[in-house]
Amino acid sequence: MLHRVFIAINFPEDIKDRLLRFEKEYKIPAKWVGRENLHITLNFLGNLDDNQLVETIETAKRVCASRNPFRVGLKRICYGPPKKIPPRMVWVEMEESQELSKLQADLENNLFNLPSYQYKERENRSFRPHVTLARIRAFEFRALTEQPEIDEEINLSFEADSVEVMESELKRRGAEYAILESVEFSS
Repeated sequence: MLHRVFIAINFPEDIKDRLLRFEKEYKIPAKWVGRENLHITLNFLGNLDDNQLVETIETAKRVCASRNPFRVGLKRICYGPPKKIPPRMVWVEMEESQELSKLQADLENNLFNLPSYQYKERENRSFRPHVTLARIRAFEFRALTEQPEIDEEINLSFEADSVEVMESELKRRGAEYAILESVEFSS
């Protein structure tokens, strides 16, 4: 059986509450992400068979065993990706974090060195941590007589103390995510 898998950091409920408030502020044609789908994707791994999934979970445990919790900062709500016209998303940009970047790189390097990953391709774009809040409906967005500006500084942060190995199931209403394994950092 194949599983569509990614590794993510999920948010505490209070951060989700604060992020969900922005849907009411911005009146744009977009499909807003549901509460249960708010996360930071560290590694999108695509389709994995059962053996690869077991190895992925074990690798995540090994990488996280030497990690301490760290602060994750959310700094700005804007359109994304940058310079994309029309924009495709409303998203939250993250504060720079060496811990987050190192965690992402260590997970990727360890996973793609597994023998069972020898035929898998890494994503060919650099890691740009963000949180997707909404996916813009391009046709309707272009039809707006005045496209609203979205560029707001925010100051939210939380302590990341785990990563989740998650499965994404594509449905008509959009992707549904399930946590397959939560992997806590060492302390």
